[in-house]
Amino acid sequence: MTFAARLTRCPDPHDPARGDEAAALFPDLPPELRALLAGTSGCSPYLKGLIEKERDWLAAALSDDPDAVLAEALAEAASLEGPAVAPGLRQAKRRVALLAALADLGGVWPLETVTGALTRLADLAVDVAFRAALAPEMARGKLPDRRDADPGDAGGWVALAMGKMGADELNYSSDIDLICLFDGDLYAPDDLHEARSVLVRATRRMTATLSELTGEGYVFRTDLRLRPDAAVTPVCLSMNAAESYYEAEGRTWERAAYIKARPAAGHLAAGQGFLDRLRPFVWRRHLDFAAIQDAHDMRLRIREHKKLGGKRQLEGHDMKLGAGGIREIEFFTQTRQLIAGGRDAELRVRGTVPGLARLTARGWVPEVVARQLTDDYRAHREVEHRLQMIADAQTHALPTSAEGFDRLAAFMGREVKELRAEIAERLHRVHELTEGFFAPGAARPAPEISDKARDIVEGWKRYPALRSARAVEIFNRLRPEILSRLQKAARPEEALVQFDGFLSGLPAGVQLFSLFEANPQLIDLIVDIAATAPGLAQYLGRNAQVLDAVIGGDFFAPWPGRAALAAALSEKLAEQRDYEACLDTARRWTKEWHFRIGVHQLRGLVDADSAGRHYADLADAVLSALWPVVVAEFARKHGAPPGRGAVVLGMGSLGSSRLSAMSDLDLIVIYDAAGVEASDGRRPLAARAYYARLTQAIVTALTAPMAGGRLYEVDMRLRPSGRQGPVATSLGAFESYQRDEAWTWEHLALTRARPVAGDAGLGADVEAFRRALLAGERDRAAILADVAEMRARIAQARPAEAALEPKRGPGRMQDVELLAQTAALLAGAPDNDVEGQLAAGAACGWLSDDEVETARQSYRLCWQLQSAARLLTGETLDPATIGEGGRAFVLRETGTASMEALEAALAERAAAAEKVVTEALGRPISSLKEPSRSDERAP
Repeated sequence: MTFAARLTRCPDPHDPARGDEAAALFPDLPPELRALLAGTSGCSPYLKGLIEKERDWLAAALSDDPDAVLAEALAEAASLEGPAVAPGLRQAKRRVALLAALADLGGVWPLETVTGALTRLADLAVDVAFRAALAPEMARGKLPDRRDADPGDAGGWVALAMGKMGADELNYSSDIDLICLFDGDLYAPDDLHEARSVLVRATRRMTATLSELTGEGYVFRTDLRLRPDAAVTPVCLSMNAAESYYEAEGRTWERAAYIKARPAAGHLAAGQGFLDRLRPFVWRRHLDFAAIQDAHDMRLRIREHKKLGGKRQLEGHDMKLGAGGIREIEFFTQTRQLIAGGRDAELRVRGTVPGLARLTARGWVPEVVARQLTDDYRAHREVEHRLQMIADAQTHALPTSAEGFDRLAAFMGREVKELRAEIAERLHRVHELTEGFFAPGAARPAPEISDKARDIVEGWKRYPALRSARAVEIFNRLRPEILSRLQKAARPEEALVQFDGFLSGLPAGVQLFSLFEANPQLIDLIVDIAATAPGLAQYLGRNAQVLDAVIGGDFFAPWPGRAALAAALSEKLAEQRDYEACLDTARRWTKEWHFRIGVHQLRGLVDADSAGRHYADLADAVLSALWPVVVAEFARKHGAPPGRGAVVLGMGSLGSSRLSAMSDLDLIVIYDAAGVEASDGRRPLAARAYYARLTQAIVTALTAPMAGGRLYEVDMRLRPSGRQGPVATSLGAFESYQRDEAWTWEHLALTRARPVAGDAGLGADVEAFRRALLAGERDRAAILADVAEMRARIAQARPAEAALEPKRGPGRMQDVELLAQTAALLAGAPDNDVEGQLAAGAACGWLSDDEVETARQSYRLCWQLQSAARLLTGETLDPATIGEGGRAFVLRETGTASMEALEAALAERAAAAEKVVTEALGRPISSLKEPSRSDERAP
């Protein structure tokens, strides 16, 4: 479509005579195009000069499709070589700038197309200018040979586009911000210094080609000062040196700058590799609310440096850096991206408008705010473009005179009064929408507290979290709010003591206190936890980063289930660079979900039964996602697993899909080498040794104390022959042992086994064997005798230690679980949960329905108490030490009215269940039905 056909608007000529002069040069153009040229020339002496200089080219260009004209101009520039580069790029700049200006003024291109055209030209100009500067060096053999040299790799040099150029947002008279690097790994160590010298010289010549003002104009003013430590480093430095700088000294403003960075010229693949390696520096793993204060401080420094403080007035107001200006919107967007982009890769976009859209889509910015800021951003940029088009000046300041505003209004096709009012309104609105996000509000007055509370508060200043001046500054603003909310707890001083325990365990404070300041609702959650669950509060003190998940948007969403969890963790692990990063990521991810389950139970969103399943789902997901990562890492050294691989069986509570907040994992590993004697890696191992060491590797992956702590404690004593047996058992040995050598207690343990990770086919075979074994013929009288003897030994070795002990003791959890496993064994049933096993006991005639219900009632109350106790303290419950909030939580979970009523109900139900277990184990077996074996063998 031609330029004329796409024209939608036209500026008014501020100087009609000058406009008529320009229009008269094009008598053959349609009237609407001549009016566009008249309005443009009548407002901008600079553009009038370009129109006159490029008269013949422009006459043809305006008769064509502007997109095609742009493509042709860029193609011509790309073909420039040798002495033609400098004048050719200046001509390309004149033509693309003129085309973009007219397309902008005429409404032919939207803002993004205008800035995109200017950016495409900048990318091309940098690339052409650098290659032209490097060519003589290479022709003279000055550049050392490179490993895997590619003629098009520009000697390993790359220009990273920063700022507006990086985001494809170049304004009409932008300079371009570049960071120039080279891949030092392409050169031999002895050649590195010489290579750097050559590339530095070429970079300087490139900059001169682009920036020097000649009779033909200039291409782009080029700024290289965003590079690391620009005052002392060369204009081009190695990627390794840059990485070392950012790792050791990188600051928040540099992180923000890299949000918009992209490879623009030279060796693009090397540049992208550098940015990929720099990702952990830019995008922090945690929610980085400390970036808010950093950005606010930066804003204040800019205002002070540019003397932009004081009362806001339109005359001379800086549309970029002044209050309510473009930079406010960019800072608002980039800071929120920095806060959450480490956890959410969807937020890692370079442009301001796309950034606002993503932040809205992910729940970080309200839609109405993002829409308004987007409109204001585009309007600000339009004003900025008109200001710069007037004289090709890199200015952002509004006119200081009435005549200047008249010219600007004419250029924008607006009435002066209307334009002034709109600009003022937009500046005020942007300032209001963004200032509250950055500037901390005044702290509220501190509430009156008791002398005892004051002593506790005075002790806070000695804690590790308050060692830095910045942490103290933020916390002092928070302290009145924290104390006020603590006073609303049922027992304020009790809550304060527990909060003190949380605070004392924090290793650092800036990030967390910034998180609280930006999200005051988290203080209520902390107070709730401190007042109710001191064990969870201590966990939080050691793992404060889990609070990030609360802000993520779906913390209180319904439980996703095992499959979704496993898929999510697998996706996270696939993104990591190395094995250690995988283990660290698994720990952070697991702790967040673990914390989520605890909070949901604490808040009454799930009951003890649901929490037990959720903890088991989480463990399943961790094992199934982490197992292939461990296998892959092990296989790097020793080769792929010989034969069919291995399967991990969950035993005990994991096998029955019911865990508490403090549960460890009972596991056994079974492998099938399928006749393969050894692996075939760089360091091959015999099959038995391979799987033994692989098992040790998964145990280490789960239990190793890393920066993020442990994942789980692991117990493997339920494997064949216990501690004396190998840590991994072959399928044949496992089957043989279970058929011919296993004790009754080992078959009881097998009733709760299930595959949780590893080879699915092998897992199905193990499950089929387990079902067949349980359904096989056995001496039932011997089973009952063995279980009775075992029960007596357990009662003697592990008696109940307290009235509210839910696990040990007659008729309590352990006793009912023994009854259930015995029922499954007698019935030959495959069920691995207590409810299903008890039902199987009734189905085979060993237990009556009343006995099953009695056992269930005791078990349910014990589990509710166990689940609550493990969440609150991690130990046996002591009502005197858990506080009023903890006691209320326990009573809610168990459905009892008082601790005395709970103790009485527990004693009563345990006694009834004890009677059931005792009578069942002493019962003659003649009345038992034979188990059905026809359909129990298939999983």
